[in-house]
Amino acid sequence: MPTSAPPKNRFERRRAETRQALVRAARQILAETGDTSASIQAIAERADVGFGSFYNHFESKTELFDAAVTDALDEFGQVIDERVEGIDDPAELVAAGFRLTARMADSHPELMRILRDRGLAYIHSARGLAPRALRDLENGIASGRFTCRNATTALSALGGTLMSLVALRLARPDLDGDEAASDLAEMVLRMLGVPPDDAHQVTRRPLPDLD
Repeated sequence: MPTSAPPKNRFERRRAETRQALVRAARQILAETGDTSASIQAIAERADVGFGSFYNHFESKTELFDAAVTDALDEFGQVIDERVEGIDDPAELVAAGFRLTARMADSHPELMRILRDRGLAYIHSARGLAPRALRDLENGIASGRFTCRNATTALSALGGTLMSLVALRLARPDLDGDEAASDLAEMVLRMLGVPPDDAHQVTRRPLPDLD
């Protein structure tokens, strides 16, 4: 799970643990039903914390569920980052992000359900995979690897396609997820200006395991 700097004392540790328990409970609710109408009492009970603890950390359920989504996005970004470490080619980074995301439908189903249901609104968020993807797009444009002119516009297209891949992967588990992800990644790379043969080759390179 995403973590910040370790709390300095016992009180701060317990406070951080309580907050994370509430966020974890909200993430579970989002992944299971997507229903944000659950009462604060129900959320606190699921988190195994006192009802009054809720307002020590959040002003409203809206704030809690927003924190739950950004927490999931941060974890998602960290998982991808760990797997693509050492890759310098912006095109391969984009392709690996698509292909690893498809595999996460099996290895991280909670994350993928939250991404499917909530991710579209966070495509241009400062948290999660979005700033990483924007950085890779900007680097690709600066280096001439990508021929598109605007990284933010390209991020909209890339993010929307990624959300579609997640939805497809969850709706059709019978499909070959690796092949679908590679095909979509190839289309995206061609859209970004990567030559067809190069795009095909990049999206078929070996990937690291998610275990």
